[in-house]
Amino acid sequence: MTPLSGLDAAFLYIETPETPMHVGSVHLYEVPYGERADFFERARHHLESRLHLTPVFRRRLATLPFDLAGPMWVEDRAVDLDYHLRRIVLPKPATLATLEAEVARLHGELLDREHPLWMFYLIEGLASGQVAWYSKVHHASLDGAAGVHLANALLDSTPKPRQIARQRRRPLEPTPGAARLIGAALRNGAGQAAKMLRYLPELARVLGGVAVASPERGPVHLRRRRTLSPRTVFNVAITPERSFATASIPLADVKAIAARHQVTVNDVVLALVSGALRRYLARHGGTPERSLVAAMPISLRAEGDKDYTTRATMVLASLATDLANPVARLAAIHASAGAGKSLASHARSVIPTDFPSLGAPWLLGVAASVYGGAQRLASFPPFANVVISNVWGPQSPLYFAGARMLTFWPVSIVTHGLGLNITVQSYCGSLDFGLIAASRAVPDIDKLVRALHAAYGELQSCAPSSTADLSQSASAPRANGRGAHVRV
Repeated sequence: MTPLSGLDAAFLYIETPETPMHVGSVHLYEVPYGERADFFERARHHLESRLHLTPVFRRRLATLPFDLAGPMWVEDRAVDLDYHLRRIVLPKPATLATLEAEVARLHGELLDREHPLWMFYLIEGLASGQVAWYSKVHHASLDGAAGVHLANALLDSTPKPRQIARQRRRPLEPTPGAARLIGAALRNGAGQAAKMLRYLPELARVLGGVAVASPERGPVHLRRRRTLSPRTVFNVAITPERSFATASIPLADVKAIAARHQVTVNDVVLALVSGALRRYLARHGGTPERSLVAAMPISLRAEGDKDYTTRATMVLASLATDLANPVARLAAIHASAGAGKSLASHARSVIPTDFPSLGAPWLLGVAASVYGGAQRLASFPPFANVVISNVWGPQSPLYFAGARMLTFWPVSIVTHGLGLNITVQSYCGSLDFGLIAASRAVPDIDKLVRALHAAYGELQSCAPSSTADLSQSASAPRANGRGAHVRV
């Protein structure tokens, strides 16, 4: 038995049919023409030979009676590949939009907790002749960084798969009974509580140090971070139906924009999304006078940490959507995102990802239900408007069962009040955007993709501005409630 961390288990407690808590990815593969007919069988054999390389594939949940505390990971059954690997043939000739709609449908379905929490789908029938591979893994098993490690276990750097040592067969232990589970939960809960108590003084010291280090700006910054976000069409109670779309932008172009304006690649990603949201909202009720706020997952992993768990926190950053000038917007985003990352960096070593789990399934379940209900109130302000995540990935071509991987589009999570998630994965010279949304929040997600490409073209054409220009732009008229200063 292996206990889940408090953070990993929380993704189970707050999961509902409307808010599945799994993450995933979509890849296009170029399969040699003569090998397409039997590619599913080769893919299955390839996967089967690597199941022992990561615990994610083999472990499932064992829950406590009455959900008194968090569950345990157990490995008590052989992996049933007939269940976990599915083959889907789309009606020919299927387009990318057809594939995206199928992924949206699959991503809205919960994973069965009686099995290890992952599913793979090989999707055929694309008019291009390529095949697609859609994967989903529960967030209780891994975060974005661990997802890259999982991909590395399955993929190869050449068309010829590397040699994998076979795992010696070993007997599986029987599923633990209630007494063992409760005893393990009590011991784990005591350890979690002790760990939390050790962290608290250090966490208070670090956060206090951040505030004292800049006596003039620090407290102001912290107060601003507590300012509530404006309500938008993205911030609603959601249903299980999803919409999904993809986009890819050359990484070299984004790096050039970042160098030209002396910002980071992540700042440019946020600015691209900001510009896209301004355009989209201009046609959907207007851009709010106050800036939209992004929730950004930040990794807390130490270098070399490859554990299959979640080690991340969330920081907030202004998207400066109230600024019409794209260069001024980029500068404001650079300042805001940098401040959030600086705070997370100072507290990286003491932000807890484990906490006592006794009673947590009940408490967090009720809290999630209350929060979801509150989203139906128009007066309830969201803490953020959109989730944006940027994951650095491999820059050399990768292969699966001899087929070259062409894309690495992420598929993430949306929740009540945060009906849009835009996750970016860099791969082989490209920034691959995966846009997942609740259909109720974004029914026309293809228009948001077009707005993203328009924002990309806008930033490409912008020359750097002087500090005086930026100051003047920042004081220029801002977007009003009807989006009058935004053109699509």
